[in-house]
Amino acid sequence: MNKLMYMMLIEKSKTYNRLTKAAVTEHVENIRALDEAGKLEICGVCKGWPGMAGMYILKTDTREEAEALCRQEPLVAGGYATYKLVTLQIAERENNYLL
Repeated sequence: MNKLMYMMLIEKSKTYNRLTKAAVTEHVENIRALDEAGKLEICGVCKGWPGMAGMYILKTDTREEAEALCRQEPLVAGGYATYKLVTLQIAERENNYLL
């Protein structure tokens, strides 16, 4: 059985340097809500990767649901960032690491 997750790569837009404290607070509240809803596997800031702000790995039932979560991310909705969504096929012990 294929186990899928979705990686949201958050890319800085030209207005990223105008990020406000209110926008950062909304961003963190969104992370908290995703985590509490069981939709967030992991997230973090991309260090040493120019142009990249961070990433989320989302646990959703469909790619469409993941897309909707990406669009509602406050940094994206506020125009501070854009995103790319990548489908991850999970390799783990239960599926013999996709062998």
